[in-house]
Amino acid sequence: MTAVLVSAFLVSVPGPALKVKSRVAQATANRRPAPVWEGDVVGAYRRAVQRLRSAGPMSHLLGLCLRLHFQRAGIVVVRGGWPFPSVENHGGRIEVENCAFFSGVRLECWPGALIRIGNGTYLNRNTEIVAATSVTIGRDCKIARDVIIMDTDQHPLPDGTLRAAPVSIGDRAWIGARAIVLKGVTIGHDAIVGAGSTVTKDVPPGAVVAGVPAQILRQH
Repeated sequence: MTAVLVSAFLVSVPGPALKVKSRVAQATANRRPAPVWEGDVVGAYRRAVQRLRSAGPMSHLLGLCLRLHFQRAGIVVVRGGWPFPSVENHGGRIEVENCAFFSGVRLECWPGALIRIGNGTYLNRNTEIVAATSVTIGRDCKIARDVIIMDTDQHPLPDGTLRAAPVSIGDRAWIGARAIVLKGVTIGHDAIVGAGSTVTKDVPPGAVVAGVPAQILRQH
């Protein structure tokens, strides 16, 4: 009943109602929008809290120690305990974005070579990467345990020639456990390499390959 009487009063006396509406409109107009940077800061804070909860502070602390070995790095997380991931950089360049490294991972970068790992990718236990020229891994890739990726034979042929050719792995690729990716190979985005495979030639985007040497089983 009170609400009805108040409504009737405001309708019959438009002055107060108009004043109230104008004050609300003025207050809304005078309200300063939040700076763009403020939203970025809040978003970054929330993401940081989420990362700490998912991986734990110790994984981030170990990641900071590993990060010192890279020429460029985002947020690095180390999981899985010991042995601690090892990095042998003999004068090359290693660049990683926000990545996770599990125990036993080994990176070897030769003089003038490049190892680049994209955002959201993880290297599982005992993964080994050897770069004499270039090994590039895209975003959100899953590299399973005991995988070997190398762009060189590491030993010269009988004629004294040491062969090397860049390796490239596209975004969202999945490399199964104990697979070997050899020199000169390009693996397309969203491709899947079966466990125990030896990849000696290019894999098209979206393809599923397996075997020794790896053969295409199907393609999305």
